Amino acid sequence: MSLGKRYNADWAAIVLGIGVGLTAALYIETTRSADWSSTYAIVISLSRVSALLGSFLAIVGLVLVSRISWVERSVGHDRLVIWHRKLGPWSMYLIAFHVLLVVIGYAGNDRAKLGVELWRMIRRYPWMLPAFVGFVFFAAAGVTSYKKARAKMSYETWWTVHLYTYLAIVLSFMHQVLTGPMFIGHPLNKFYWEFLYFGAGFAIILWRAAIPTIRSLTHGLHIEQVVIEGPGVVSVIMKGRNLDKLGAQGGQFFSWRFMTKGHWWMSHPYSLSAAPTANYMRVTIKDLGDHSKDVRNLRPGTRVFFEGPYGTFVANTSTRGHVVLIGGGVGITPLRALMEELDPTKVVDVIFRASRDEDLVLRKELDALADARGARVHYLVGSRKQHPMTAKYIMKFVPAFRDSDVYVCGPTPLVDAVHEAAVSCGIPKDRIHDEAFEFHNV
Repeated sequence: MSLGKRYNADWAAIVLGIGVGLTAALYIETTRSADWSSTYAIVISLSRVSALLGSFLAIVGLVLVSRISWVERSVGHDRLVIWHRKLGPWSMYLIAFHVLLVVIGYAGNDRAKLGVELWRMIRRYPWMLPAFVGFVFFAAAGVTSYKKARAKMSYETWWTVHLYTYLAIVLSFMHQVLTGPMFIGHPLNKFYWEFLYFGAGFAIILWRAAIPTIRSLTHGLHIEQVVIEGPGVVSVIMKGRNLDKLGAQGGQFFSWRFMTKGHWWMSHPYSLSAAPTANYMRVTIKDLGDHSKDVRNLRPGTRVFFEGPYGTFVANTSTRGHVVLIGGGVGITPLRALMEELDPTKVVDVIFRASRDEDLVLRKELDALADARGARVHYLVGSRKQHPMTAKYIMKFVPAFRDSDVYVCGPTPLVDAVHEAAVSCGIPKDRIHDEAFEFHNV
């Protein structure tokens, strides 16, 4: 991590720590001796602390991916997504503990069965039913965010389920402020909690809805042409005005929303596959699901709404005179765009691994770029066993691998293998730049 990003990450950690401290203080300041006077009172008290901390982490998780531009630039989209994914499980566990412990505590006091007590609580307390429904939504989003669960569903399904996180947090809000003893009769505490919720909501509406909409209308982006690049792979060329003012760079990605039937209701993250110009941007998309399969049927003139640009997978992060670009399958597309923007004085090696010859998308463009700047392109066609991305194997093609900046993009196993190879060669982490194909659009 660069010094600047480490500095910003440290400040982010300090702010998070202060927020956790203030949230815990809400309960500490309002607790009474009676709240810890018996076993079930202690259980209920622990449930309330879990609810506060779990809700706080859920709000922080949403803010991390609310696309606030100055935060994205200073910390980096990739790091924000990592933090979001690390906080998510803890938030879910704490809220689940709250539900379990509060039911156990009240059931113990009432000497009732857990199921009976839960039903009583839903019927008895204001806004308890919406809060419980919100918990179910939150749990569904959390479970489907695990890697094994994500691998078994389409991006469209995951995106739809994940969207319920917003609804879950909204549904729980009234239950908290109207029934929480730390808020009843404590206006300052209530103000702090409302500030967290409304502040997060404002950031999401502003940066993920209002600003992208205004930018999309201002730049007038629309589809100019759809080009078949190979089996199941198409490029979408988009035209607009003053696109250079977006500050996009090759290797970055946008969340795209094509305003036509079957596409307008959700956005998808696709990387630029060519360096952007003042009037044109291009993405190259592989058929991986219902949405991407239908992209080939998009018509010229279709309006395009977008969020972005995002990501720090860009040429100006390289520090060495030698750069190695390693791509797998359609993962070569952001590398092709990045290659255009690398300093012409740098020595460039490109390793492109694919299962079949027909999967070598944009090969003619890569060859033309390589000829223009004197780069070397190594095409490795075959299985992982034939072309293992170990340090020894990579150095057969790139002897100077140890003293290079390494950019890798493609399937997660490829990215992990190259990362391991680079580390084994002593390449520091700030010279390893990766972009794995996972769900960025959270």
